[in-house]
Amino acid sequence: MIRMQLFSTFESNAFLEIAIATLEKKGIQKQSIFAVPLDNRTEDRKFLDTLHRSDGTSLIDIGIALATAFSVIGSSIGFQLDWGPIYWGLIGAGSGFVLGLAIRLFIEIVYKKKKRILKGKHSEIVLIVDCEVSQAELVENILWNHFALGVAKVE
Repeated sequence: MIRMQLFSTFESNAFLEIAIATLEKKGIQKQSIFAVPLDNRTEDRKFLDTLHRSDGTSLIDIGIALATAFSVIGSSIGFQLDWGPIYWGLIGAGSGFVLGLAIRLFIEIVYKKKKRILKGKHSEIVLIVDCEVSQAELVENILWNHFALGVAKVE
């Protein structure tokens, strides 16, 4: 008799419990069902990117945009001021960049941290079901019908 294993991932909710109960009712033995919860990340994510890892968030995007806008405004006004348009353009660029960087840091540190805490992401659960090849399609349908995030079969 050829055996097959089905691997699936679930969010930690009632659908997982219902799927396991349905599998047991359909003749899958309790010893053939194995559920493993994944551990949550214990340390906070790193704030700054490194050469080998990037989260896709740029800290300087708002700063560059505001530096450009403030330098244009500073240069335009600088024609009427004592130091001239070049100095006032550089002053505007520097102050715009610092303001944009401060805005982005505030968004990343305060706002998104609160959003991550409120969202409360929990780890997924990996469910492994060992069954006969003739039961594989039934087991797969049960897992999909109970909102599995993904299913894989291995003979």
